[in-house]
Parts: sequence; structure tokens; C-alpha cells
Amino acid sequence: MSETKVNQFLKTPVKVVNIGLEGFAKELEQQGVTVVQVDWAPPAGGDPKLADLLSKLGT
Repeated sequence: MSETKVNQFLKTPVKVVNIGLEGFAKELEQQGVTVVQVDWAPPAGGDPKLADLLSKLGT
């Protein structure tokens, strides 16, 4: 990427897709940043054994 393109890129407004912690998205919004919040949590609440069992349901 040329220096001119980098400079152009750095002058464009920031847009963020936030996955998980809603507090992070709120902080960015308070600063005028466009944010899309995705409500995500690990499958099975993060329990590896349960996640493994769930992954086998579709097969």
C-alpha cells in the first residue's frame, strides 16, 4: 500500500464490528464511532465437552 493510500485510509471514519463485550461498543459510540454490536457467546457456554457433543448433533 502506497503512503498516499495509507494517508487516505487513515482519514476515513472508523467503523467497527464488535463481537462480545458490549461495554467496548458503548465506549466507541460515545466517541462518535459507528459500531455494530454482535451478541455472541461461545457455544455451550465455553464448556469444551458440551461443545464437542453439540458439534456432533448436526452429523
